[in-house]
Amino acid sequence: MREYIRRGLNKILGPARATIDTIEPGSIVVAPRKPIDLHDEAGITEVLDLAARIGAVLLDAGTGAIDTRDQVQFVAGIYGLEDVDIDVTFNTVLICARRGSTLPPITASRTVNYRSLDFTRLAEIDRLVRRIRRLAITPTSAHRIVDVIVEAPHPYPRWISTLAWGLMAYGVAIFLAADWLVGLTAFASSVAIVVVNRRLNRIGTPIFFQQIAGGFIAVIPAAVLFRVLQNTGIAVYPSQIIAAGIIVLLSGLTLVGAVQDAITGAPITAMARFTEVVVMTGGILIGVALAVRGVGLFGIYLPELTTIPPFGASDLPARILGGAIASGGFLAASYAERRALPAAIGAGALGAAVQGVMVVYTTTPLVTYAVAAVTVGLIGGVAARRALTPPLVIAIAGITPMLPGMAIYRGMYGLMNDDPTRGGAEMATAFGIGCALAAGVTLGEFIARRLRRPKIPPALPQALRSVRDIRRR
Repeated sequence: MREYIRRGLNKILGPARATIDTIEPGSIVVAPRKPIDLHDEAGITEVLDLAARIGAVLLDAGTGAIDTRDQVQFVAGIYGLEDVDIDVTFNTVLICARRGSTLPPITASRTVNYRSLDFTRLAEIDRLVRRIRRLAITPTSAHRIVDVIVEAPHPYPRWISTLAWGLMAYGVAIFLAADWLVGLTAFASSVAIVVVNRRLNRIGTPIFFQQIAGGFIAVIPAAVLFRVLQNTGIAVYPSQIIAAGIIVLLSGLTLVGAVQDAITGAPITAMARFTEVVVMTGGILIGVALAVRGVGLFGIYLPELTTIPPFGASDLPARILGGAIASGGFLAASYAERRALPAAIGAGALGAAVQGVMVVYTTTPLVTYAVAAVTVGLIGGVAARRALTPPLVIAIAGITPMLPGMAIYRGMYGLMNDDPTRGGAEMATAFGIGCALAAGVTLGEFIARRLRRPKIPPALPQALRSVRDIRRR
């Protein structure tokens, strides 16, 4: 994908033009090409549509509404449009440019019809915004670059992504203190989930039913392995396999974006994303419940969750290793660039280490997850800039191993076995853990932005002031 985009940019910008990969920082004077004439409806529409397209790609990748709005406003301002109203909702980017009291406003909008996990596309859009800032690329050229980015194939084959999902599940199983046999079963189970759900997606199956299918498949290998080894003396905990499958299904949901929107002042979008997360999680629970009841018809009864030994200090190295594997697997499964993998692996290991150490010394799970998420957001935010990767990519990868798959399964198990008090408490715990992870990452990113702000060339503020002065005259 990267080479495809590079060839496309060479065709658009020409061989004689420098790109963000070759220029020296600060060597190019940054300014809008020229102030846009407020009577030039075609020129204004072209800029607005470009800003809306960039916002749609960001929203598609799970970026928060406020961050998307800021990027859209920044792109419009670069080209001289400052008096704009921007509205970013769950699946729509709407931007309106005011042209004074005598001319009607001009509006452009883009709708996100589906959400995809392609972090390379997100990184390329981030670089495009940097090119617009440093090179003053014309709107026409920027539109062509967006076309190249959106139409580019994934950076590596789909089968690699499929195996990466399995690797992520293996890492989650290790994170949950499972042995290699349980990890390999989780690997196979998650690969089967991904393959089946992709086929369902090709025929237009709604994602809710894909989640049901994924939850159902997550239980079958766990139940079979438990039945085969039940009388052999080998300890097998099916809940670890099922929890790994649940986390694989949860990892693509926009929980971080939902909490970030709620915190930063986008309640409508936050509510829509929360609704999506709740409905999709409900699909997982239905699938798991159907499978548990189904295997019971064949005499396979999964054991109580209390049989799992508690986490101890001796399990900390395995937890760190599992967190690193799970984060790296998730990023590879989401088609991220290779340069982002070391930062994601480090973030996963760091988050697992912090959470594991705090579990040993405290019994409050929400505090442990929140502190670990803040650490991931802070360190990951700084490391992401060094890797030229959007911080959102590292943050989501870093907290993925800590998603509350086990708590969700405990809650479902309690509700199915006539223990609503226990089941409800576990579901509330799962919800609290998810919010603690998302809020912690948001706080960590906020601190990282204050510690290491992106450098804006001094010519940019002067150029924008010049545009304002010209219009006032």
